[in-house]
Amino acid sequence: MTKVVAWAASNGDRSENADYQYGKRRLRQIDGRIRFLSKRIDAAEVVDPESPRKGPAAARAFFGATVRYANAAGAERVVSIVGVDEVDLKRDHISWVSPLGRALMKAEADDIVVLQAPGGTEYLTVLEVCYERIAVEPFREPPGAEASAKPSPEGRGRPAGPGEG
Repeated sequence: MTKVVAWAASNGDRSENADYQYGKRRLRQIDGRIRFLSKRIDAAEVVDPESPRKGPAAARAFFGATVRYANAAGAERVVSIVGVDEVDLKRDHISWVSPLGRALMKAEADDIVVLQAPGGTEYLTVLEVCYERIAVEPFREPPGAEASAKPSPEGRGRPAGPGEG
């Protein structure tokens, strides 16, 4: 992105240069996102779900718990309560701030919790709360990220100027 902005700046009057203005705006957005993520990383705290818990906390659902519950129809489901950055619905990892996560928080086996879902109110029976290792997949670049990582000032989709192609 910096190469694109440098290229755009070399084209002359920056006050009327859309490539330059939009490039600078995009760089500010990227810098803001980097600052946000850096603060998130600095404030992050690793929670080991396998570490022993004492007292009533060992039997209640908190951050890092794996909970097995059943709905009113008897259908069972197992979910792990994780942070907002680790949510993976395909693997049944739900956020602690989601409606289901909030409903399950502090519950223990045999409790009935109320889930306020967009489709209506549901009553869930907590069958088991345990703390076990929660497998998390390593970060991978999203598909297509490699191609977008190398911007080229030529081929930016702008019309050709005088004397160009």
